[in-house]
Amino acid sequence: MVTTVLFMQLTFLTMIVKEHYATNFSIIVGVIFILLTILYGHRYLNLHHEEYGYEKITIAIWVPIGAVLCYLINIQGGLGGILSMGIVGTSASFVPYINKKSNYLKQLPASIYCGAFVGMSSVETTPSIDFVIAAGLLAGLFFMTSKNLFLGIGGKLGTMAFAGVTIATFIYWLSA
Repeated sequence: MVTTVLFMQLTFLTMIVKEHYATNFSIIVGVIFILLTILYGHRYLNLHHEEYGYEKITIAIWVPIGAVLCYLINIQGGLGGILSMGIVGTSASFVPYINKKSNYLKQLPASIYCGAFVGMSSVETTPSIDFVIAAGLLAGLFFMTSKNLFLGIGGKLGTMAFAGVTIATFIYWLSA
């Protein structure tokens, strides 16, 4: 998962520089600075874990469900990505109150919230509900495999959703 995130960051930095900026010295210095920061963080921060834990599939299956809910509110409801994300995320935060003793329900808000990041994409990025389901399943796979990774690092759920949408876009592009 760490390698996937690092590869995606490098790829997108390269694509942004290539498409939007004339290559000049300041851009090259900026990219090198970002790369050195990433490498420093990977090497010296306590991001490494001795054992790997995997999230249960019964928890991860809520990622595509959250994606579809947010997508329907976003596109079909016409409320936009941010408001849709807020509605799904806020609603998910109340799920544990259905049964306060249930450990299962306490784990659902994070997976639903991760899926909502997928569903908040624009219609140009996510052209159909099938695409959203595929991206949600990929994000759910990342959610499942990254239980003990990136602990204490902000943006974990959004990064997994971004990875799911990016890989689904790449597969969609290859099949077109």
